[in-house]
Parts: sequence; structure tokens; C-alpha cells
Amino acid sequence: MIALLDNGQDLDECEREIGLPVGQLLTPLTRYRLRDPSRPWAIDNGGFKELDVPGLFSLLKREEHHRDNCLFVAVPDIVGNAQRTLELFAHFAPQMAGWRLALVCQDGQESLPIPWAQIAAVFIGGSTSWKCGPHVEAIIRTAKVLGKHVHVGRVNHPDRWAHFERLGADSADGTGLARYSHMRHAIAGRGQIATLFDEEAA
Repeated sequence: MIALLDNGQDLDECEREIGLPVGQLLTPLTRYRLRDPSRPWAIDNGGFKELDVPGLFSLLKREEHHRDNCLFVAVPDIVGNAQRTLELFAHFAPQMAGWRLALVCQDGQESLPIPWAQIAAVFIGGSTSWKCGPHVEAIIRTAKVLGKHVHVGRVNHPDRWAHFERLGADSADGTGLARYSHMRHAIAGRGQIATLFDEEAA
């Protein structure tokens, strides 16, 4: 599983610390430059903290010349609400034509259709309890059958990383992973120590 990091740190050093392939996750919140287009990279809309739609479209414009190498762009979403997220997807997806789009799956997605024909990826968002539950496992299995990229947001805990690794997710991100060496070392040591830091901090 690839770690996509939103940071300005040395990506080679991050890769050594986490012991996994590392790429970049660009967001309108931090607006870091794409430092190595040969690495895997994607664009998140930053909606978990603050949805900045003009900032997202500005970022798409800035990186348009690298578009063919982008794994996915997370279409604007509403945290914790799958119905409202699907409404935003229907509105914004046509404006993002040409990019590989990701639907951000939120709590309640299990009861709603996923526009598989319009997306290249699913971005597993939502609450921690929903994200780690059986509904998401079914979404991931379906995505893999259909050949879609699976990305998981906010995977800072080693047990959670191992869980999604077992499910076959392709990439994941985490603010803690992006910022702190000790959290990358914790992921590198997943399975060796039961709990390395509080789940609430993850």
C-alpha cells in the first residue's frame, strides 16, 4: 500500500522511515508543489478540515500539465453524509472532466449507489467506526473487482494500516504520517507492538 503524504519533507527519507512506497497528496489547504511527478500522487479536496472548492479548482489548473500521471482527484464531499456527497459529485464531476475522479465514500454509502462508470477510484472517508466496519469492506471488494483504485483517508494507526492493507487498499494518507517520523516508524513496525499510541490521536 502506498503512503500519500501532504508535506514538504524529504520524500526519500519518509519512504525509508515508513518502509513503503511514498508519494504526494496535494490539497488546497497546504498547496505544496508537486516535487517529483515520477512518484505516485493524487489530489484531495481537503474537505475533512475545510472544503475549499475555489482552491481545489485552482490546484487542478496549476497541475493540469501533470494530469495524466495523477492517480485520482477527490471530488468535493460532505464529511459523514453520503447522500449530500453524491449530490456534490453530480454537480462537480462534469466540471472536472479529464481527471481521474474519486468518489469520497461517507457514512450511509452502503444504502446508496456508487457511480462506478464515472470514477477511477473510491476514497474511503467517513467516521472511524464506519470506515473500519463491514460496509466499507464490501465497497473495497467491489472496487477491486471493477479495477478501481482504493484510497483510504486518515490511516495513522498501525493496526488500521494493517487492516486496510489486508483488504487490498492501494493507497492511504494521514496527517500524522505526513508530519511525524515516529508515526511513520510505527507503521513500519505494524504488527510488532499492539498499541503504539492512542487511537483517539490517530
